[in-house]
Amino acid sequence: MDNIYLSHEHEQLRDQIARFIAREVEPFAEQWERDGFTPREVLRKMGDAGLLGLMYASEHGGAEADALTNLVFAEALSQSTFGGFIITVLVHTDMASPHLHHAGSAEQQAKYMPGVTAGRTITAVGITEPGAGSDVAGLKTTARRDGDHWVLNGTKLFITNGVHADLYFIAARTGTARHAISMLIVEKGTPGFSVGRSLEKTGWLSSDTAELVFEDCRIPAANLLGEVDKGFYSVMKNFQTERIALAAMAVGHCTQALKMTLEYVRDRRAFGATLFDKQVVRQRLAMLDAKVRAARQYMYHCAWMVTQGRDVVQDVSMLKSLTGELVNEVVQACQQFHGGMGYMRGTAIERLWRDARILAIGGGATEVMLDEAAKRY
Repeated sequence: MDNIYLSHEHEQLRDQIARFIAREVEPFAEQWERDGFTPREVLRKMGDAGLLGLMYASEHGGAEADALTNLVFAEALSQSTFGGFIITVLVHTDMASPHLHHAGSAEQQAKYMPGVTAGRTITAVGITEPGAGSDVAGLKTTARRDGDHWVLNGTKLFITNGVHADLYFIAARTGTARHAISMLIVEKGTPGFSVGRSLEKTGWLSSDTAELVFEDCRIPAANLLGEVDKGFYSVMKNFQTERIALAAMAVGHCTQALKMTLEYVRDRRAFGATLFDKQVVRQRLAMLDAKVRAARQYMYHCAWMVTQGRDVVQDVSMLKSLTGELVNEVVQACQQFHGGMGYMRGTAIERLWRDARILAIGGGATEVMLDEAAKRY
């Protein structure tokens, strides 16, 4: 599929990731689904291949690439049929570690970033709470300054990589104003910090999801990430990277579902002909493909606007809502054309159907995204 935004180097990156997925992921990920997490060794191999720090500084093992290259990475990664593996990686590269990249001091980056890009230090971000999801300003976790430390108290929920991460970027209330939120770096094993429980999900089974608990957890003052009370705005900034990555995941699921369904309906026979011979089937697939191609071009245009330094909040909000709904429409239709086999555990289309559902919820629910877009008219 032609794309005016892509170069030969982008296509080489796409091919490199496709080979990695075929060799290191697809043969083993069924077991990861049963285990409930993606092994750390896989991320270390991605780090060894130079795939975990594309936008980060070369002095820390990064490639200093732009948002378009990062989108190529996310979309290529999303050609895997295992959403749990994909989100494990994308949380590390596009949702958690960007907080360190954008707001970290030179000392913080020198301390942590080499391990992040190498895949030795796995990251997670703690924003969502039992009573605060898309409403970031409503979070209740607090951090109180006490001498040379911050004392952290509260609970985070639905945290991807929460069980197995080494480094956490935690949002906490540090003032009385609604947006007085700060980001703190918390290392695994810090006294007062524990994983409350591992959470079972409908989909994304090969990613670990956890509740995090902080009880008088003392964090060195040097672990403040960015400025005091300015963390809300850092979260909002990083949401744009996160939401483009989730759009890429949705588009990747769509293209994989359409590809496998086209192969299936050309082979499956019913009532004396293949399913593809049925006009209603092939026309439905063509319309779905048209929608996916349009969404994909919009996605790349959004990433291009990022490279131009433009304000993308409205467009990315629209993109996230569009692709989150579209992936559910596409994957459910493709599952329907697989008939009873599409409802069987162990089939890729059934797994994609379960994994797709969260993409209209996580990272900003469709309704919230549409409201963010509408407020900017």
